[in-house]
Amino acid sequence: MRTATLTRTTKETDIEVALDLDGTGTSSIDTGIGFLDHMLDLLARHSRIDLSVSAKGDLHIDQHHTAEDVGITLGQAVRKALGDMKGITRYADAHVPMDEALTRVAIDISGRPFLVFRTAFRHDKIGAFDTELVREWFQAFAVNAGVTLHVETLYGDNDHHISESCFKGLARVLRTAIAIDPRAKGEVPSTKGTLG
Repeated sequence: MRTATLTRTTKETDIEVALDLDGTGTSSIDTGIGFLDHMLDLLARHSRIDLSVSAKGDLHIDQHHTAEDVGITLGQAVRKALGDMKGITRYADAHVPMDEALTRVAIDISGRPFLVFRTAFRHDKIGAFDTELVREWFQAFAVNAGVTLHVETLYGDNDHHISESCFKGLARVLRTAIAIDPRAKGEVPSTKGTLG
C-alpha cells in the first residue's frame, strides 16, 4: 500500500495529511483557506490520489504560513508514500487548458528537488487569496516531495483559471509519474539504481 499519514506542528500551524497514491481521487480538505481547499480538491480528483488535509494556522496574521506548511506536509507525505520508488514511471508532462489559460507542467520524481515556476498573475488576490502563495505552495511541495517540477503558464487572462491550470497540471503529471510501469515493476527507474 502506497499510503502515508503525517502530522506537522509548529508555533504557526498544525497540519495533518493522509493520502493513498493508488486511490480514486476522493478528498476531505479543510485548511481554513477556501481557495486553497478548492485547489487541493481538484488536485486529488485529477491525480486520483485519495487525500485528506486538515490545517489550523495563524490566519489572523495572513495565509502564508498555512499555505506553505500545507505544501511542505503534502510533499513529505507523497515522498513517504512513494517509498523506494520501485516501478514508478518517474517522468511525465502535460498541457492543461482552463478556458483561456494554458499551462505546461513537467515532473521528474528524481529525489532532486527543484522548481521552475514561470507563471504570472494579473492581480494580487483571487478573492481573499494572495496569488503569490501559488508559487510558495509549489516551492514547498516540490522541495519536500523531492521532485523536479517545471510549471509554465503559456497564456491566460483570468487568475483563477491560471491557478487552476497549474494545480490540474500538477495533478495530471503526478497521476502519470507515480503510476507503476508494468514493464519495470520492481525496478528503480534510474541508472544509479536509486532515487533520492
